Amino acid sequence: MSGAHPSQTAAAWPVVALIIGAGVISACQVGKASMALKAVQGELQLGLGTAAWLMSAFAVIGAVAGAPIGLAVDRIGARRMALCSLVVMGIGSALGAFSSDAKMLLATRVFEGLGFLGLTVAAPTLIAAAAPASIRGRAMALWAVFMPVGMTVVFLSAPLMSWLTWRGFWLFNAGILIGYAALLGWAVSASESFRANHNSILGDIREAITAPGPWVLGGLFVVFSCVFFALFSFLPTLLAERLGVSDESASLLSAAAIALSGVGNIVGGQLLTRGVPSIYLLTAGFSAMVLGGIGVFSAPTLEWGVYALCVVFAFASGFVPVVIFKSAPDYAPHSSLVGATLGFAMQGNNIGLLIGPVVAGGLVSAFSWSAVSLLISVSGFLAVLLLIAFQKLHVQPGRRALQL
Repeated sequence: MSGAHPSQTAAAWPVVALIIGAGVISACQVGKASMALKAVQGELQLGLGTAAWLMSAFAVIGAVAGAPIGLAVDRIGARRMALCSLVVMGIGSALGAFSSDAKMLLATRVFEGLGFLGLTVAAPTLIAAAAPASIRGRAMALWAVFMPVGMTVVFLSAPLMSWLTWRGFWLFNAGILIGYAALLGWAVSASESFRANHNSILGDIREAITAPGPWVLGGLFVVFSCVFFALFSFLPTLLAERLGVSDESASLLSAAAIALSGVGNIVGGQLLTRGVPSIYLLTAGFSAMVLGGIGVFSAPTLEWGVYALCVVFAFASGFVPVVIFKSAPDYAPHSSLVGATLGFAMQGNNIGLLIGPVVAGGLVSAFSWSAVSLLISVSGFLAVLLLIAFQKLHVQPGRRALQL
């Protein structure tokens, strides 16, 4: 029998929740720059295009190092990587609080991004090790809520940032990150961070980069993150302008919208467990994101119609990461390269995070909000191609190598 003892299952859920909590705190580090955008712009005298790099600088390391970090997780252990990553983010946030100019702040954001990448690659591997087979699928799907929940939490903390100032808020986050690293190290035992036997590092790299599965999952995350962060990086600013509300009200409205993405994660996970094909969820998610995103940025959209489209966009977007994380073990070229496959996926996530806010910010600065629709339209076309590739690989996921 493959089922786990009920006591094992009950004991596993608190550990899984704690690991997901580490992801939530890490996602707060992504969202804090969006919430502090106006304050940082005013203090450091930055234009919108330059300020957009506060979001995208976070993704610079991840855009080039996702797969190598994944290989490192497979070798040194997910627990050690997760703990080190939380500390790195904490140090980066603390240093950022003392930034004297934009260059220094951007450099600390890159450093934080290194920790974020390590944590988001290591955490799913930790969950897979901690959860018995009977709940592993649900636990992996639940991991996808870390980003919307973290973004929601940080937007809801707008009053706290107003009280602490953005520099104090950076220091506050640094303390939480380092404290959480200590908690995670105490709660998650080393036995829950297994390491598989491996071939040579060059052999693993070749096997990972010649398999189509990691590339397809990474590509899906590129498109998803590009569209998602092109909208949500600027949503408080956009809502304040389009709806004529205060900055704090705009942050609260943004938090409510992003929270629905977490609801979409949970609903998507339930639909997967009930047998709904992954391709249906991906198609629904990307369709709503592209059409809703174009509607949000289009000038003719009525004031509160913009927010209604944000709500639809957020909910449906939750389907996409659930499918990607759930598919990683199946689309990996080998069972010992799940970490590398997740690394590819998170590298795609970071490439999208790098591209989306910067291109969107540049388009808005040069033209207007409606120009962002062009970026979303191109992303939608790429999504169609990737969905075709995803479906073709579905018959034998992750088991074929590219012919080089």
